[in-house]
Amino acid sequence: MLSLELNSVCMKQDKKNISGFSKWPKEQKIEWLVQHFFDGDESAGQDLKRFWHEDTQQQKVFDGFSENTISNYILPYGVAPNFVINGKAYTVPMVIEESSVVAAAASAAKFWMSRGGFRAEVIDTRKLGQVHFNWKGDPEALFQIWPQLKKRLLEEAAAITANMEKRGGGVLKVELVNLSHLEPHYYQLMVSFETCDSMGANFINSVLESFGRSLEAFAEEQTHWPAYARDLEVIMAILSNYTPECLVRTWVECPIDDLEGICEGMNARTFAEKFAKAIRIAQIDPYRAVTHNKGIFNGIDAVVLATANDFRAIEACGHAYAARDGHYRSLSHCMLEGGIFRFWMDIPLAVGTVGGLTNLHPLARRSLEMLGHPGAIELMMIIAATGLAQNFAAVRSLITTGIQKGHMKMHLMNILHHLGAGEAEIQAAISYFEHEVVSFNAVRQFLEASQAKSGEL
Repeated sequence: MLSLELNSVCMKQDKKNISGFSKWPKEQKIEWLVQHFFDGDESAGQDLKRFWHEDTQQQKVFDGFSENTISNYILPYGVAPNFVINGKAYTVPMVIEESSVVAAAASAAKFWMSRGGFRAEVIDTRKLGQVHFNWKGDPEALFQIWPQLKKRLLEEAAAITANMEKRGGGVLKVELVNLSHLEPHYYQLMVSFETCDSMGANFINSVLESFGRSLEAFAEEQTHWPAYARDLEVIMAILSNYTPECLVRTWVECPIDDLEGICEGMNARTFAEKFAKAIRIAQIDPYRAVTHNKGIFNGIDAVVLATANDFRAIEACGHAYAARDGHYRSLSHCMLEGGIFRFWMDIPLAVGTVGGLTNLHPLARRSLEMLGHPGAIELMMIIAATGLAQNFAAVRSLITTGIQKGHMKMHLMNILHHLGAGEAEIQAAISYFEHEVVSFNAVRQFLEASQAKSGEL
C-alpha cells in the first residue's frame, strides 16, 4: 500500500519537473506555475504580475539581479531621523518588515542626540581570502621556497590588482599555513586585502583564483622535487566572510544622572544598573545572547539592505565574532564607572558603496545619497551606530515596560488590516488600545463589539 502511495506521489511530482525552464519568458514561467502549483487559479498569476515595475527597463534591471525571476518581493522602506554620529546628522534608511524596529532606532537616536550622539571609529578595513590546497611533499621544502613563490603569486596577479592598487588597495599580506596536523596534506594561503570603497568579493576571488593557478604551475616546475610533490592540488580559492579585522567600534556615553527621566518610576541610577546587568546576562548566557544580538542585527540588516549590501555575509561574520572565544556572547557591552554610563560595541562589517547592486538598484542609490554619499568607512560607522541604537532601545524596553507593549502597539495596524477593518474602525481601535493590551483576540473582540453597536444604531 505504501509503495503504491509513493509511486502516486512520484508520478504527480514528475508532472511538475521541467527542463529548459530558465530559458522561458517570464509570462510562460508564471503560466506553468499557475497550472502546476496554484490549481489553475489565474489570480495567483495576477498577484505575481501586480508587483512588476511599471518601468519595463527598470524591471529588466531587477530581473538581472537573480535567476528565474517572475516578480518583485516588496519590503517596507523607512527612515530613522535624528541620528547624530561623530557630530554629523543623518536620517538613516532602513528596509525591514518587523514592527517597531525603525521606531525604536529613531527613538534611541533622538534620546542620544541631546547627550552627545553616537561616536564611532573604524579600527581596520582588512578583508580575507584563502586558497586551500593539498600537497604531499616535505613541509620544509615548501617553506624554504616560499619567498620565491610569494613573489611569483603577486607578479602573476598584477594585472588583476593594478586598478585596486591605484585606488589605495590591493593585496596586503600573503601567508602560507600548514594545517596537515589537522587534515593530511592540507595547506592554505591566507591572504589579506584592502578593497577601499567596494565590498570587493569579485576582486578578492579573482586574485585568489590567480594565486591557485600560479601555485599549481609553480609546483609542476620544481623538477628537483619528487614527482608526488610536484602534483599540488588546489581544492578551492574563495574569500572568507569572517573578517574579524574589518572592525568598527561605536559607543554612547553620558553622566548617569543624565539618564534621569528615561522611564517613569525608575531613577537614573536604577536604570543604569539594571541596563548594565541585562547586558552582562547577554555576555554570560548564550540563550539570551542570540536574541540580544538578533536585535542588534535588526538595525544593522535594515541599513545593509537599504544600501544593497550583503546582510547574510555580515550576519554570519557577526555571529562568528560573537563566539570568537569559544562562547557565544553579546556583541555589545556596558560599563558604569566614575559616574559615567558607557554603552559600546565592536563589530566586523565588510560593506561597499561602489560596485555591485549599490549602483544598479535605484533605491540603494537614493539611500547612499540620503546618507551624503558615504565611503565604505563612513557607512560602516552609520550601520554600526544604527545597530547599537536598536540594541539600546530594545534593552531599555525589556527592563522597563517590557518588549510587547511597544511592539504590539506597532503590530496593531497589521492585525486591523488582517481583520479587514475600515478607516473609522481603525481610528477607533487606535484610540481604544492606547491604554489597553493589544492581542489578536482583543482586537477582534473590539471590532465585533463596534460592529454590533453600529448595527444597533
